Amino acid sequence: MTAPFSDLPLKPALLTNLNTLNYTAMTEIQQKTLPLVLDGQDVIAQAKTGSGKTAAFGLGVLQALQVERFRIQSLILCPTRELADQVAQELRKLARAIHNIKILTLCGGMPFGPQIGSLAHGAHIIVGTPGRIEEHLRKGTLKLDDVQTLVFDEADRMLDMGFQEVIDTIVDQVPAQRQTLLFSATYPDEIDSLCARVTRKATLVQVESAHQADVIEQRFYRTESFDDRLQMSQRLLLNDKPMNTLIFCNTKRETDEVADFLKQAGFDALALHGDMEQRQRNETLIRFANGSVSVLVATDVAARGLDIDKLDAVINFHIAKDPEVHTHRIGRTGRAGERGRAYSFFAEKEGHKLLRMDLAQDPLGHPDTPPSAEVLNQSPFQAPMATLQIDGGKKQKVRPGDILGALTGGERPIDGKDVGKINVLDLSAYVAVRRNVASQALKKIENGKLKGRKFRVRRIRG
Repeated sequence: MTAPFSDLPLKPALLTNLNTLNYTAMTEIQQKTLPLVLDGQDVIAQAKTGSGKTAAFGLGVLQALQVERFRIQSLILCPTRELADQVAQELRKLARAIHNIKILTLCGGMPFGPQIGSLAHGAHIIVGTPGRIEEHLRKGTLKLDDVQTLVFDEADRMLDMGFQEVIDTIVDQVPAQRQTLLFSATYPDEIDSLCARVTRKATLVQVESAHQADVIEQRFYRTESFDDRLQMSQRLLLNDKPMNTLIFCNTKRETDEVADFLKQAGFDALALHGDMEQRQRNETLIRFANGSVSVLVATDVAARGLDIDKLDAVINFHIAKDPEVHTHRIGRTGRAGERGRAYSFFAEKEGHKLLRMDLAQDPLGHPDTPPSAEVLNQSPFQAPMATLQIDGGKKQKVRPGDILGALTGGERPIDGKDVGKINVLDLSAYVAVRRNVASQALKKIENGKLKGRKFRVRRIRG
């Protein structure tokens, strides 16, 4: 039984806001870490994505914050820009009842100049990626002398991405007298050495990450060649018809090859990896999340920060090296009470990885039987939505309500049920609409006006 947030010694404004957000009972990770965090202790927490860890460290950061001191008091490091944006968004939501708090994101892939301008105006909390934070420190545009709380979010992925030296450089410029909170989905050996360097007398909290067999159905298929795996992916997608599927590959090159193969086979598939331009990555994530792409092929690192409410299936193109990474991957499906499916491909030589996993079944001796090759005669299903991109965003004062109004008002209105997610970025906006009304929706925005002016719009394909 989890305890209510009201059991915690939080500022009244934070508790009131948590009530309005319907955050009543704490999740397991929040219940185990928040009392320690609020007590000022260093904490190392292992918990999977979706466990409520952002609020676990976020409430601690906001409780300790002195708004009247306009100094950078907290630094939160994230492996990717997507995750940093997500964390900053959640913090702003949690801080709504406390006025004049300034939270700034500093990430790579964004222009450097405007960030310098924002820093010149000051901030209370910085959320950013290690590379960009280190660049600001090197150029003297960022000072961390007043930091009281240092947070590492998804520390395992920062180490996977090779940020070890950069992290050490940043830590050297943060006061030694501080609170350090380190959150990680998995706990490889490298985390131990990082913790030893950055924390003092930290308490380790681990939340059970095993998934119930009745929530996630796991299947294992023996596949000896790359081509076998490609065909197996196609057969599973055609046979089981998951609405959306995340395929994990070990390398960037593999993600491109798998996505290209599935695209050629007629699926709405896209690749996601670190070598893509930021604009392209944003677009890919938006399209997968809004239902206009049904298959996303990604590396572990790129998939961090991916916020999908309901994911039907996960395919492990190769078995993960670490059992905890496997658990973390498959934990992206079967959420919010929904059933999920996880398919894993393995070759004979990967047997040692399977033996390290705590599995109810014996994949080595009794692999699952793949769907018949006859399913290859079927046509691939199409993603239910299409995405329109509008060349106007926050900077042009465009809001989601303006876009929804333009589509559902006037002549030949589109039913609101046919409009999906709307994402408004700084200079552009994306709206998902049912595929069968995409042409009509395009014409409505093309011929109509948003904020009293015309904007260019296009349907994103491919």
